[in-house]
Amino acid sequence: MRVLAGVVLAAAALSALAQNGDKVRLTQASAALRAGEADKALALLNPLAQPGGAAEAYNLKCRVELTLEQWNHAAGDCEESVKLDGQNSDFHLWLGRALGEKASRASFLNAYSLGKRVREEFEEAVRLNPRNAQALSDVGEFYYTAPAFIGGGIDKAEAVAGQLDKIDPARACELRGNIANAHKDYGTAEREFKQAITVATHPASQWMTLAGFYLHRERWTEMESAIRSGESLAERDRHAGVALYDGASLLIKTHRDPARAAKMLETYLAGDAKSEEAPAFVAHTWLARLKEQLGDAAAAGRERAAALELAHEYKPAQELK
Repeated sequence: MRVLAGVVLAAAALSALAQNGDKVRLTQASAALRAGEADKALALLNPLAQPGGAAEAYNLKCRVELTLEQWNHAAGDCEESVKLDGQNSDFHLWLGRALGEKASRASFLNAYSLGKRVREEFEEAVRLNPRNAQALSDVGEFYYTAPAFIGGGIDKAEAVAGQLDKIDPARACELRGNIANAHKDYGTAEREFKQAITVATHPASQWMTLAGFYLHRERWTEMESAIRSGESLAERDRHAGVALYDGASLLIKTHRDPARAAKMLETYLAGDAKSEEAPAFVAHTWLARLKEQLGDAAAAGRERAAALELAHEYKPAQELK
């Protein structure tokens, strides 16, 4: 009996060690995702995202695949995370996002079916956690952009903005600004985007949202001024690094000031506030193009190599010369 008891205790100890090891790997994978280290994250997650594996492993793998623009793989892994844990609000949110990416590239009939599922996943994320600001923001965006026949509606989006007022006032203002913009009420949209700046805890990103509004209105001087304001704040706020990435993307889209765009990306990459919203390997890819444009072929080659070292499957980096 003592031998049997010893075997049971040893097995329990090994199981506990394995579980602790899995938790460590999940923590490391999450950190790698934020740092834009896609290859490292997948190497940690692939052994865990197997039949009978952890829901969190599938969710994290899905999010890595989204950064790599692997939409079908991402949707499949996010689906698995929800199957394993259907009570997690964030898992439903990420499944909705992955399905949304698929829907935006699907045929009309498939987009209709996927669109309904996107709405259902976002609504479930909010039902499970009514204070999930990201889920509220995403379902609000769905409502004001989607047609009524798949569940869209401006009145629904406005109701979500009211919910966000109590949780994340800056997101509420941005949502109202986007609703007004969709209605071509540009004066109200601009006021809401400016109000978001005044109520945000870290307003650098809200300056870039305002700059994006000016881009679409072709108000170039105001766009560049807003980018400079956001850049100045982000350089002093370690929590606002993603704003530098967003600002650089606006300059790249409009073919303006490549030197400033490159500087913003270099500052972002040199900082310690990287985010999965602004993957480092994408920033390196953009920098490679900018350096080529600025006539520095050697630097362009180094940036391409840096991107592929972090994410060797990222096609835009592979396609660079």
